[in-house]
Amino acid sequence: MSFNITTFSTALYSTWIMVEELNLLIDAGDGVSAGLLGKSGKIKHCFITHPDRDHLTGLPQFVQLNSRGEWPKIYYPKDAGSFPALSHFLGKFDPHVQGVTWQGIADSEQIEIKKNIWVQALRNEHVAAPVGVHKSLSYKVFEVKRKLKPELQGLPQAEFKTLAAKHGQEFLTTEQRINRISFSGDTPVDDYAKWDGSEILIHEATFLHSEADGHIEARGNRHSYLEDVIRMASEINLQTLILTHFSSRYDREQIDEALRKLLNKYALTIPIHVIYPGETKRDVLKMEPFNA
Repeated sequence: MSFNITTFSTALYSTWIMVEELNLLIDAGDGVSAGLLGKSGKIKHCFITHPDRDHLTGLPQFVQLNSRGEWPKIYYPKDAGSFPALSHFLGKFDPHVQGVTWQGIADSEQIEIKKNIWVQALRNEHVAAPVGVHKSLSYKVFEVKRKLKPELQGLPQAEFKTLAAKHGQEFLTTEQRINRISFSGDTPVDDYAKWDGSEILIHEATFLHSEADGHIEARGNRHSYLEDVIRMASEINLQTLILTHFSSRYDREQIDEALRKLLNKYALTIPIHVIYPGETKRDVLKMEPFNA
């Protein structure tokens, strides 16, 4: 399964990611409609990770341009009060806009966005909140298939029909879940197992790890350091890593230098794509990886 991923992601300013084949948008920061132009009309499902402005301020224009029928559907952390407030405001500001639905979701909740394609929400620790309160989420995209049980392989066709008639078609198969894409949202690196087995991991790397970064981090919500992300990626099973959400305090040369050192240090060889501050990247996976 291949994906055309278009994204812009710069910490503090804007983050949005479109997966064209899935009609999927993750986060809707400022400029998402201008960045996608007509392609924004293909989006049916929009999952927002948390209520920071750089992840949601593109919603008013996106909703106004693209509401049609029952689409788009917007999903958000259920205890983040900014989203009901925004929905109410937009209903008053653009009363002619019809069709968009807003749905709060919780940790482990799953939404089917296409046949056999599901998005699962996962709690993260970007925003401090008690257990059971959902203010910030990560997302994983799964393809679900059914595969013939190994012990039934090679049976005559007549026996398959007999078993299906007696127990139902699902008795013959087991469910196979393939984690096609994972998106961290804003979060510190914590549980490595959360991302193990992702074919594509899109992970934030806000800071390059300096003393000044630590002072900023201590004053606000929690983010990831590049070294923590690379260390984690070197210890779990991934096929591709896309690094996003770098702070605009760093230029391309600083990011490249830090990343080269870390790739050598942790001997990480999977393809890595870098979304630099201020740059929109189109069809990311067809671009030459940073470490090609």
